[in-house]
Amino acid sequence: MTSKNPRTSTAGLDGTDLAILAELAADGRITNAALAARVGVAESTCMHRVRALRESGVISGFYARFNLTALGLPIQAVIKVRLGSHKRDDVLRFHARLAKIPGVLTAFHVAGEDDYLLHVAVESPGELRDLVLEHLTVHPSVRHTETQLVFEVLPGIGVLPQPGGRTSRGSRQHD
Repeated sequence: MTSKNPRTSTAGLDGTDLAILAELAADGRITNAALAARVGVAESTCMHRVRALRESGVISGFYARFNLTALGLPIQAVIKVRLGSHKRDDVLRFHARLAKIPGVLTAFHVAGEDDYLLHVAVESPGELRDLVLEHLTVHPSVRHTETQLVFEVLPGIGVLPQPGGRTSRGSRQHD
């Protein structure tokens, strides 16, 4: 879900909003009744606040995480891609190409020596090789690729802002 009016700061969020976000980050499938009980508000208040957070763009969607190995995709890699041309049309063509490459889970357009970081998942080392050779290096704007195998994916800690400028990392707080 995309928002028409995303919030760009936490200035409009209070402690209850932040508590709701923390609970949803921990369990996106929590029922409204359980969420309301955990944050200490009425169910109707909780539903209204979640709706407002969605409408304002603070909550942009709910997602399922998959076990890629169970889906037959046990090989994960991060592929660095460096373009030779940074003309707008070339970059847009590369973006369009990325959306069609099987196995690309996430693509980050980044600053620095490399232009893109691609998180991919495939069935085998041969399929990884084919992804690089048949989909990336053949693109006219791609100058260089570097593939790094992923040994383990560690869960993020879901940093959320706290009132007073602190951040929450899981159940710990760091000042």
